[in-house]
Amino acid sequence: MSDFAKKIMITGGAGFIGSHVVRRFAENYPQYFIVNVDALTYAGNLENLRDVEHFSNYRFEKADIVDEKGITALFEKFRFDAVIHLAAESHVDRSILNPLAFVRTNVLGTASLLNIALKFWKASFASKLFYHVSTDEVYGSLGQTGFFTEQTPYDPRSPYSASKASSDHFVMAYHHTYGLPVVLSNCSNNYGSNHFPEKLIPLMINNIIHQKPLPVYGKGENVRDWLWVDDHAAAIDIIFHRGKIGEKYNIGGFNEWKNIDIVHLLCSIMDRKLDREPGTSAKLIQYVVDRPGHDMRYAIDPTKLNEELGWKPSLQFEEGLEKTVDWYLNNEDWVKHVTSGDYQKYYNLLYGKR
Repeated sequence: MSDFAKKIMITGGAGFIGSHVVRRFAENYPQYFIVNVDALTYAGNLENLRDVEHFSNYRFEKADIVDEKGITALFEKFRFDAVIHLAAESHVDRSILNPLAFVRTNVLGTASLLNIALKFWKASFASKLFYHVSTDEVYGSLGQTGFFTEQTPYDPRSPYSASKASSDHFVMAYHHTYGLPVVLSNCSNNYGSNHFPEKLIPLMINNIIHQKPLPVYGKGENVRDWLWVDDHAAAIDIIFHRGKIGEKYNIGGFNEWKNIDIVHLLCSIMDRKLDREPGTSAKLIQYVVDRPGHDMRYAIDPTKLNEELGWKPSLQFEEGLEKTVDWYLNNEDWVKHVTSGDYQKYYNLLYGKR
């Protein structure tokens, strides 16, 4: 492994966003050795990376970021030059049901990773980097106007966003206190292939395929900014290579949609692709009791990332949504694999009584 220019640990690399990041780095940088570290919980799926698993510069290691002994052993084995940290519990509904699981992974796991990286790198921080990937949800909820910027005060409203906010603070604290070289990014909602079907878009696609009810919280008027997952991976690539140490960057698409409008658009797209009568899928929409503390609007201002590093989204939302629907229709076996067993029990727990 001495032949590689960098040895990079990517945590959570078997998950939705993580798998796209692993693929991009393994394919585009053969001079890097990529170690995908994932605990393979319900949302981690190595099927997401079948196309790169044979690459000579890629390795998978099953490990939990909270396992200090196990992660330390990986640092000793591979002598990492960088960490791209994506591993996290990420579903707000699950955080409401079990907040301590989010504290464990997102807070304690991140702090443990930081501590181990500091231990191995403190002799020399040269050419080292800890890149922490976070969310726009740490900023709280916006009114009808305005955008989240890098200077927006944190105001988390759910156990999930509170745990991510805490992890962000730990990352910056290790930079300011110990000099650990870090960068941090906060991204808006992602969509695309390999997305576990508990989040809005893949959930609706899967339910439309099987003509099951489409559960929409409240009146469906909550607004989110949406970003194609490959555009997020491209932004992570740019920030990793060109971001300024100690800085944070917001990643977003200037692409706001109400939840209910997305559901109607998906219904229309899928009726067309499944040769169903227009309006068929929209009849499946069911409004359910709103999520406690449901933030009304998120909107990211990515101006800093655009002006300083030259990143911008590559796809318009409608085009990306068409591509996403096509992927799910062409990969029904993948969907069947991830929606069996524990996922089905969880789905019934969450929606079965509403």
